Amino acid sequence: MLKIIPMGGLGEIGLNMMGFEFGETLFVVDAGLMFPEADMPGVDSVIPDMRFVKENRQRLAGVVLTHAHEDHIGALPYLLRDLNPPLFGTPFTLAMVENKLESHGLLRRANLHAIGSDSQLRLGPFTIEFVPVAHSVVDGVGLAIRTPLGTVIHTGDFKISQTGDEALRTDVNRLARYGAEGVLALLSDSTNVENEGYTISDEEVGRTLTRIVGNAPGRVIVALFASSISRIQQVVQAAETAGRRVIFNGRSIETSVRIARNLGYLKVPETMEAAIDELDAIADARVLIVTTGSQGEPMSALARMANGTHRQIQIRPGDTVVLSAKFIPGNERAIGRIINNLYRRGAEVVYEKISAIHVSGHAFREELKLMINLTRPRHFIPIHGEYRHLLLHARLAREVGIPAERVLLAENGQCIVFDENGGRLGETVPTGRVLVDGKGIGDVGRSVLRERRLLSEDGLVVVTMAIDQDTGIIVFGPDIASRGFVFETATGHILDDAVCVVLEVVEETDPDAPDRTQQLRNGVQIALRKYFEYTIRRRPVILPFIMEI
Repeated sequence: MLKIIPMGGLGEIGLNMMGFEFGETLFVVDAGLMFPEADMPGVDSVIPDMRFVKENRQRLAGVVLTHAHEDHIGALPYLLRDLNPPLFGTPFTLAMVENKLESHGLLRRANLHAIGSDSQLRLGPFTIEFVPVAHSVVDGVGLAIRTPLGTVIHTGDFKISQTGDEALRTDVNRLARYGAEGVLALLSDSTNVENEGYTISDEEVGRTLTRIVGNAPGRVIVALFASSISRIQQVVQAAETAGRRVIFNGRSIETSVRIARNLGYLKVPETMEAAIDELDAIADARVLIVTTGSQGEPMSALARMANGTHRQIQIRPGDTVVLSAKFIPGNERAIGRIINNLYRRGAEVVYEKISAIHVSGHAFREELKLMINLTRPRHFIPIHGEYRHLLLHARLAREVGIPAERVLLAENGQCIVFDENGGRLGETVPTGRVLVDGKGIGDVGRSVLRERRLLSEDGLVVVTMAIDQDTGIIVFGPDIASRGFVFETATGHILDDAVCVVLEVVEETDPDAPDRTQQLRNGVQIALRKYFEYTIRRRPVILPFIMEI
């Protein structure tokens, strides 16, 4: 029996993690994170619940990585804190993993193994072959997983690129050969299933960048994802055509550029590159700065430029800022704030909504159809996407000719099982989301998030009071302070009246009750909640501190 066990990425964008099990052997594909959603205040990142893997650590043969994006490798440090399986990935992917593990103090114990497109990896009864796929990061691969029951194709994140650079194309010939041999199941990326047609070509983006850089009167600042090496190469070529020197600014982009150059994926002529401290010595019309911050990250280099707090780069009239990245849902407001601030400082801003300066790394509908037709799978499983993406992709597979009973629509935790009778949905395993908050992993749950949301929406009221242990007479307070609730000077009568509410609770509480203090706390909370709800229609968090002395 072959089991495919989705632990993340089916029902959401990010958190990609999937197990493959046959007999006593288990291996995992990817271990990614997700950035916090709007209803997760204070949370740094979200990782998959890895209980299933940890409970089966004795059978874990390794972790196979498809590419170097955070939603596929970001959770590795949290997995490696408890386990030490071998990690397999392409050179660029592993180099990015090394940098990540080093920052977590885990690099020395890591067991890393580089693979190439011509490699074969044997893990128990599995033989894994690697298929180059086009994506928005170099060195991405899909997986052809040969099992005793047949071959399973896992596309990873992909698109069918028509670029002239063979190193940036999806190997459709290999995929067609697997299809001719027979494919048991295709697991295909669903992210862009809502988009008709084909992705635009990278050459079109390159031409647009060359035109923008060539026509800009002053400095050009390009913000993009640090892992977008092919896009960085296009920017470098545009700068070379326009006779500009290139400055890389921002820790993450400097790291990825260094790794890509060392591996030969990025070529920057030495005479073109300049250091940030040379900026003032170069004419504005000969400067191009590559930086981070395309998603509105508050501490990114671009955000600091927009706010006027960057130490070396001050935005001024004549600058052209290019955001060469798609706006990730949820980041629109932060990105809009940066764009507005850049405009206020006199810059011209170019972004996806007004110019073709970004191409998606995920296949559109016609490319998804092509993937199905190339591989001709017996079963189809949509992966990587929210539920609507999975459902639409399942419908698309049926339109292409996959029988409905062989389209298996699963969500996180729901095993997909194959045996001599075919494929079906099987039992469920524990799964979910684990919140990373500072150094805490999993210690922030729904109740804490609810309290944080309440604090952010309605504020906090603190009641401090001391009573005599013997007589029950108030010897201090009640003192009421608020934060994020009301402006105390303008609406002081609200808090003054709240003191009277507290005093009424004290008068109505039996002074001889054995649990008098607890009764007072509960009574104060209930009374003040009703009072504030009645007077100003708000429900602040109420913390009564009542002591007996």
